[in-house]
Amino acid sequence: MSREYPIIAVTGSSGAGTTTVKRTFERMFAREDVHAAFVDGDAFHRYTREELGRIFREEPERKDELSHFAVEANLLEELEALFLEYGEQGSGTYRHYIHAEDKQMIEAGYRVGTFTEWQPLPYGTDLLFYEGLHGGLVTAEHDIARHVDLLVGVAPTMNLEWIQKIDRDIKLRGHSQEAVIDTILGRMDDYVRYIQPQFSRTHINFQRVPTVDTSNPFEVQDIPTDAESFVVIRFRDPATVDFPYLLAMIQDAFMSRPHTLVVPGSRLSLAMELILAPLVRHLLGQRRFR
Repeated sequence: MSREYPIIAVTGSSGAGTTTVKRTFERMFAREDVHAAFVDGDAFHRYTREELGRIFREEPERKDELSHFAVEANLLEELEALFLEYGEQGSGTYRHYIHAEDKQMIEAGYRVGTFTEWQPLPYGTDLLFYEGLHGGLVTAEHDIARHVDLLVGVAPTMNLEWIQKIDRDIKLRGHSQEAVIDTILGRMDDYVRYIQPQFSRTHINFQRVPTVDTSNPFEVQDIPTDAESFVVIRFRDPATVDFPYLLAMIQDAFMSRPHTLVVPGSRLSLAMELILAPLVRHLLGQRRFR
């Protein structure tokens, strides 16, 4: 059942490619004249980078326990409260986490690894768009997934996900390769416990599969291009999908299972537009004509 104020969440691991999907939604929203409130999942980390560093120096045994994937390292109560309030009233509070690539924020005086102040969401938005780690999380204490009207997962094959994260964190965030690999290994338990189960709850899941050798993701290498990959798209409810239309519109697409469409990586943006735009219109149509 659609709420008055819909919530769309794109969930996936750090470096998985969720930002690419976000940009597709941004273009779609601009074309469809949809006014969205954008929320970054990193804004709900519990600690600044400096605070985490101090904890790890004083209590090194907690390093694996407090990965960004972990429940303990995030303000999940606040995230769930935001989703609940927005779904009912179209309002809520949010903030922003400063990354090294946030040049304008840094020029404005913010330091990397800190947060902006909490502030109200923009007034009069049509929907809330979340991109982050926990959009489909369900634990004994939290059920964030139940607030989401459209849950989209982004889960490249594991080795490709690591290659993308290593490349991004070295080039954009100034980390050493050794530090990034250490982070990946330290997060593994939390990845299995908190991130992977979300992909069984998504309405749609996009998984990029490379067609080149990525057998050693910890070797410095170029990220496989779109032309060097396929994207496996799984639908939770295939009965609602017009597969003949998608196969006709997306060249070289094919079905691998009754609920799974495979498209060339170079046609991912087209596939996303064709698949996601009608779903957004449906959500807003239900809202506007209730």
